Amino acid sequence: MQTEFANVTGQTGLAKCRTGIRGLDEITGGGLPRGRPTLIGGAAGCGKTLLAMEFLVRGAREFDEPGVFMAFEESEDELIVNVESLGFALGTLVEQNRILLDSVRIERGEIEETGEYDLDGLFVRLGSAIAEVGARRVALDGIDALFAALANEAIVRAELRRLFRWLKDQGVTAVITGEQGEKTLTRHGLEEYVSDCVIFLDHRMTNQVATRRLRIVKYRGSRHGTNEYPTLIDQEGFSVLPISSVSLSHRVSREYVSTGIPRLDTMLGGGGYFKGSSVLLSGASGAGKSSIATAFADGICRRGERCLFWSSEESPDQILRNMASIGFDLQPHIDRGLLVCHAVRPTLYGLENHLVSLHRLVESIRPAAVILDPITNFAAVGDTAEVKTMLTRIIDFLKGAGITALFTSLTQGSESTHSERTDEGVSSLIDTWLMLQMVQSFGERNRLLYVLKSRGMAHSNQVRELVLDNEGLHLSDVYTRAGEVLTGGARIAQETRDQADHLAVRQAHEREQRARELQRRNLMARIQSLEAQLVGIDVDAAIAKTEEAQRVANAAHDEAAVFHARGAD
Repeated sequence: MQTEFANVTGQTGLAKCRTGIRGLDEITGGGLPRGRPTLIGGAAGCGKTLLAMEFLVRGAREFDEPGVFMAFEESEDELIVNVESLGFALGTLVEQNRILLDSVRIERGEIEETGEYDLDGLFVRLGSAIAEVGARRVALDGIDALFAALANEAIVRAELRRLFRWLKDQGVTAVITGEQGEKTLTRHGLEEYVSDCVIFLDHRMTNQVATRRLRIVKYRGSRHGTNEYPTLIDQEGFSVLPISSVSLSHRVSREYVSTGIPRLDTMLGGGGYFKGSSVLLSGASGAGKSSIATAFADGICRRGERCLFWSSEESPDQILRNMASIGFDLQPHIDRGLLVCHAVRPTLYGLENHLVSLHRLVESIRPAAVILDPITNFAAVGDTAEVKTMLTRIIDFLKGAGITALFTSLTQGSESTHSERTDEGVSSLIDTWLMLQMVQSFGERNRLLYVLKSRGMAHSNQVRELVLDNEGLHLSDVYTRAGEVLTGGARIAQETRDQADHLAVRQAHEREQRARELQRRNLMARIQSLEAQLVGIDVDAAIAKTEEAQRVANAAHDEAAVFHARGAD
């Protein structure tokens, strides 16, 4: 995947410490500054402790770098239980002496009574822990607790500086978490100034839906991303999703992939969609968007390729039942692992969580095609700009991976000015756009389909009628009469009338042909008869001629005989 940091990673001279956290190393250009402290700020519940813990766990497991986790708000047992659901096996790492957990409880009353405060005791305790496991990574969780009872800002500032300097002197890569202040990144507003890297976590509510985001506030000595990045915390831990839409350098394919409807393939130049392209199906409710999407998924699976069907409206069972009614048996595809139906309501998560979830599904399934049905429902958890941003990231991500993407979109209204646009504002990003319309005439509602655009191919400009029956989807020619498009029963009636008219014309033509043939045969018979008569006349004439010649010869012979008998001279 091409990201905005593809050219950043590895180009900085600053030594980096890979976190192993999905996406974080990418947006930081290789990880956190090695041997330096990084501050993680944010409000309660934003994931600071988890991020710090995952930094240590992955360091121990994936990079053979032991770590020390010092908590100021939770006990060791609580930490182990809290991250157990994420599969970190923290207890095992502790037993293997690859991670050392230490819980430090700060008694506010004791600090107030002495009137003096410094971190020397903490340094001794932490230094001992680092030495015990040979730690190369350190996490201090809840640093605010160290200074909670101190009103003297000078002491806080001095001790904070000493703490960060001490950590640097130890040569460990440190992660320090701190609570967000009212108008500052941290409660004291000082930690961010002495940190080499500051990461801010945000957990906000929009339309009653929670979303998580991460921002790198500063990173001394290194380029870094400055945007807010969607983040997700799930059973696999922490994930950060880099922006992938800043580059348009993805390669394109000239191969075609069938739509699953032969005549629609013909309308698109003969082969179907371009492989790896983005396709939008938009139309009113009931126009057949999901059915066309299913035909595409069925075709993909029949070729032995995988397809991810992301449904925002129907459960997998509902999809199987409904699509079976029009001739698509999807269960065998699911049984073979070729079709994965992922059904989730958009309101369950924020847009960023859906985006990260899609990335993970795609990376896990590695499908040849992804279907999102419909994208319109994402408007329930974000405004138009946010939905467009998310969909742009999805489109670029799938294009970069060479995956053919098909989106369905619900349009409102039947006027063309309404239907030939999308509420999500992604039409300009789409390669192929198929429009579906419902038309009502002669007491029926029927479906029309046409290709609004398809980049890079000579597509049809004809309107076809989409017919759904128990044998699948079919595209039929539509009839126009006096500027009116005939569909459904009117089209069938017109086809019947046309067929009857055609039959009548053909029968009249055949009758005419038969009459001509009879006339020709009669004439031929008469000609043959006349020719026979002529032959007879000729024969009679020849006979008469011969007889006459014979008569003349006989007469001459008789005359000569008589003349001889008389002895005439």
